Amino acid sequence: MRRARPGAPPRGTGGRALTSVGAGADFDGSRPADRTDDRTTGFGPAAVNPGPMGEGRAPERTPSRLWHITLSVSGVEIPLREVRRGLEQLAHDHPFLLTSRYANDHAEIRYWEEARDLHDAAAVALRLWGEHRSTAGLPPWEIVGLEVIDRETYHQRVAEGYGPPPAAPVGVHPF
Repeated sequence: MRRARPGAPPRGTGGRALTSVGAGADFDGSRPADRTDDRTTGFGPAAVNPGPMGEGRAPERTPSRLWHITLSVSGVEIPLREVRRGLEQLAHDHPFLLTSRYANDHAEIRYWEEARDLHDAAAVALRLWGEHRSTAGLPPWEIVGLEVIDRETYHQRVAEGYGPPPAAPVGVHPF
């Protein structure tokens, strides 16, 4: 689901948009389905998985899951107000971002992403900074860290008192 005016691509993307998928009808926040080589996201017609001799089987759907993303970036020093302005613009353009922390030479972005598996969630996260560097006015920093954990692991860590604290307060804040 693109979060912008209907029919209007984000500024400066040339029609390419990073998207965050809204919760589908088959969203299941509990346990993952059995993994197979041929999966669908559950957001369109189900794929028919061929049997051993090529005959069709009943469609299998892999429900999407929520993943907690922590993206860390770093680079040359930039004035704090420019870093903050870029992160605020990114949060405005993509309201799914929960919180950003920043200093003049690094930043951390945390948010929830819905995807069918870790690979899909990580792929979207790894594109976030680069695809929005110019449109949001982000610093020319590189990604230096990525953590992708499922919802169950996130809540287990928080309950046990370690791992990432809850993403609160929401917004853009200095370290």
